[in-house]
Amino acid sequence: MYEFFTSITRLFYEPLTNAVYNTENVPIISAFFIGLLGSLAPCQLTGNIGAITIYGNRSIQKEVSWAEILFFLLGKIAVFSCLGIIVWILGQEFEKTMVGVLPWIRKLIGPLFIVIGLVMLGYLKLKWNFTSDRWLKRVTGRGKRQSFFLGFLFSLGFCPTMFLLFFGLLMPLVLSNPYGSILPSIFAIGTSVPVIIVVFLIWYFGLSGSILKKSRKFGLFIQRLSGVFILILGILDTITYWTL
Repeated sequence: MYEFFTSITRLFYEPLTNAVYNTENVPIISAFFIGLLGSLAPCQLTGNIGAITIYGNRSIQKEVSWAEILFFLLGKIAVFSCLGIIVWILGQEFEKTMVGVLPWIRKLIGPLFIVIGLVMLGYLKLKWNFTSDRWLKRVTGRGKRQSFFLGFLFSLGFCPTMFLLFFGLLMPLVLSNPYGSILPSIFAIGTSVPVIIVVFLIWYFGLSGSILKKSRKFGLFIQRLSGVFILILGILDTITYWTL
């Protein structure tokens, strides 16, 4: 399964890699293209597909919430900016530590998708009184805070390709430029481009809220269908990253 996601990345790898090297004299643009390439890395690809499904479903059934998309993006910016600052301060020792830690955090994404899928399908109501319930609601619910946590958690999913892009290509730009501190934020925006494009197209073609306005039953069907897709994606993602 990991090889399947990698094969998708390879389809776009060469032109985007060329774009990175052709713009290396303009670090801001180069950082954006590195992020765009990162959005297609196997570990980020499943996260973006999941985010597209979640926000696409919400946008079709209700109005597009650009505030939620913004906070999802801010969650990603927070992660990559913090990593960039820490690497800049601590250097290679931190990078070596992250090689062992981040892959384990990445393993949480699949189970999280399973939980989100079950919530969307209505099999998990999240009505318990456990502390974990509050944490789950932060990620699976609607709202700015939930979107921030979703973007934050999805950004912690690192795989070999993402390590190479972030630590091998982006960080040298960060460390060699006087305004390098803003480059991780540009990188984060690049990784979010697929999600932004899909939601924009839903908004541009006037599809936001159309399903719910026409039929609540059909809107529920769309939500259930999205739930099934997220659940399957979670199962496949869990199998992929728990067997590596």
